[in-house]
Amino acid sequence: MQILLIILYIVSIAFLYLELAYCVCARAEYEINRHCCPMCAPGNRVLWHCTVDTSTTCAPCSTSTYTDESNGLEICLRIQKACTRLSDTVCEPLEGLFCMIQEKGSCKLAVKHSQCKPGEYIQQRGTANTDTVCGACINGTYNDGTFTACQPHTLCQSMGRKQIKTGTTLSDARCEDTPNGLVVGIIAAVAVVVVVVIGVSVTQYVIFKHKSKKMDESEV
Repeated sequence: MQILLIILYIVSIAFLYLELAYCVCARAEYEINRHCCPMCAPGNRVLWHCTVDTSTTCAPCSTSTYTDESNGLEICLRIQKACTRLSDTVCEPLEGLFCMIQEKGSCKLAVKHSQCKPGEYIQQRGTANTDTVCGACINGTYNDGTFTACQPHTLCQSMGRKQIKTGTTLSDARCEDTPNGLVVGIIAAVAVVVVVVIGVSVTQYVIFKHKSKKMDESEV
């Protein structure tokens, strides 16, 4: 039994080592979706990430943007202040990114703001220096990923409808239409009229048959 436990322990350590080794990329590579891709040269950005058959496709940074190191960025850094004879260029992240590495007041590395998952909401919007902070939707609210804030569940009963599915933090409650009072009243009225018409018709038929029988007997 102890030998089996030792073997399982060794196998677990081996798998952990392989996973860590797999996730570590070389110095001139960057990690994307658990794959290592070659970095783009300074002055360029990633246009398309590498695949099994193709290498990374790079594109030059646009005007007023830059990268001064090999990188795996999809968007170049933005120049906040041009250089002068007395000071170096000061750079800041583009819209939708925040600075991770800052040096002498200038951003050296920027990454995209985190996206809140379904069931969460934006508790604090990201800035040029901070990432987005997400919070979980509380009971009675939901976010399916299409809203920036949690939305209250639809109250089916308040709309005169029937709830067929309870809402969660990921989805809204589902309702179905139920017959309203007017429809029920019309159906009941029609049913009463039909019953009355049938009753009158049957009564008239019985009376007619009874009279016909008497007339036949009198003629005899």
